[in-house]
Amino acid sequence: MLGEPRLMEQMTVREVREAIVDNKTVVIPVGCLEQHGYHLPLNTDTINAYEIAKAASRKTGCFVAAPITYSFSGGTLPGTVDLTPQVFSLMLQDICQSFYGQGFINIVILLGHAGTENTKAAYDAADMFLRRSAKDAAVAVVPFFELSPLILEEVKKGDFHAGYVETSLMLHWYPALVRSEIIMDEPELAHLMRTDQDAYQVVSKAVENQYVIPHITQKPEIQVGVMGYPQRATAEFGKQVFEELVENFSALIHQLNAGR
Repeated sequence: MLGEPRLMEQMTVREVREAIVDNKTVVIPVGCLEQHGYHLPLNTDTINAYEIAKAASRKTGCFVAAPITYSFSGGTLPGTVDLTPQVFSLMLQDICQSFYGQGFINIVILLGHAGTENTKAAYDAADMFLRRSAKDAAVAVVPFFELSPLILEEVKKGDFHAGYVETSLMLHWYPALVRSEIIMDEPELAHLMRTDQDAYQVVSKAVENQYVIPHITQKPEIQVGVMGYPQRATAEFGKQVFEELVENFSALIHQLNAGR
């Protein structure tokens, strides 16, 4: 199937009621408003999830919910807005419940932002929703980067956040939003953040004891926050990655639709 994506925010009650007879799968794109260096916009993660979901909808007929634009980043650079993970998780549970109540039995949470805390919150939301409300539903939590072997290969090389992959995808989707000048943090700091996506954190304890919860903040010397190699980015590589993402995500949607 190739057609217009089913974007719920642009549909009417009648259109949803009629379309759900043939397709009971909805994708919830999850983004974040957070720093992506000096060269990418703050809503990059939302674009990641929304563009993949829209393309998969064209191929499978699934519904695409309005994207969630706020979640938990953990960063503190200007423009970043954090939603407490527990609040995000509860919000996601309520959204799933609303869709289930309308007749959707396949719910896919597509994470365009895959921070450690945020991912855990999404899994917790899906788990609690299924346990408490919807034993007959199928819920999938999909960090978008796991759909692409090309991305996973770059992750092994230390490309995480606002780097080669994300910049290439943005050059493919919205080149006008990518600033031409690439700025990085100091070389030692940039190298450190390529070794671990949580290397931006400073972890300390008021008292050194196994039961004392650590206090986590962002390294104050971080000014840009890029974790990867954006200088290598090309629209051509972004197109390759996008096609891989859509193919594998659409295969999941087809599997969910089969026989349900």
